Amino acid sequence: MNRGSRSLRWLLAALALLTAIGCAQQPTSGATPAPASSAPPQSMLWVGNSFFYYNNSMHGHVGQLLRGAGDRGWRQTSATISGSGLNWHDMEAHFKPGGMGSYSFNSKNEVVFNTGERALPKLFDAVLMMDCSQCPIHPQLSGLFYESVTRDAAIVRRHGAEPILFMSWAYQDAPEMTTSLADAYVKAGVANNARVVPAGLAFARSLAKRPDIVLHAPDKRHPSVAGTYLAAATVMASVYRVSPVGNTYTAGLSADVAAHLQAIAAETVRDFEAGNRR
Repeated sequence: MNRGSRSLRWLLAALALLTAIGCAQQPTSGATPAPASSAPPQSMLWVGNSFFYYNNSMHGHVGQLLRGAGDRGWRQTSATISGSGLNWHDMEAHFKPGGMGSYSFNSKNEVVFNTGERALPKLFDAVLMMDCSQCPIHPQLSGLFYESVTRDAAIVRRHGAEPILFMSWAYQDAPEMTTSLADAYVKAGVANNARVVPAGLAFARSLAKRPDIVLHAPDKRHPSVAGTYLAAATVMASVYRVSPVGNTYTAGLSADVAAHLQAIAAETVRDFEAGNRR
């Protein structure tokens, strides 16, 4: 499928989905899934802020989930700045030769240059990007969000990697943010032919079904361990095309809570990619 036909398909799906928004406070879908034949990234860079690095970094939990599923061939690197929007990051610098990801330490604590523990053909196959929690919908910053996504998506593609957007969640005391954030990320994804990870929609769905499971930290913005786990499971299902259901890694959560969050992540990604937000 060529890029033009993919964009048209996503645009039509997005228009249908956005029409349906408003009938529920917690929409559960989006419009920019990757094609089913798209191979999962062997190496991925996470570019964002504290929503990513809370609870010992979300990318670490994704790695644990992938290992729990028996997949060990993935490499992930996180580049986060506290409170940052995408415009705070110099995306080009993340691809600088001899810079990001140019060395790591193996299981014997020996430094390994250039390729890390797993020899891969290029530095990053994908870059997962998230703006600040309010930026995509803030009256003074939303324009900068769209500009930043367009600029960074082009840089990522120029370096042979896939740009992916991470849809963040609503604040605990402002659930109405869910719909607005979903709209913004879907719009940016369609405009830049980039897929979107529907983490914010997974939060809303979980809270609707199990409000007893607290997904936010006491500040009502950052994720609790359960919130990070849910978002990581959603990344696993969306980006790596691996179902989190039945995974043995639980991040220390009870089996009941972990099973619920795994199911929510899988359901949300399924419905998001099918074009169903309800």
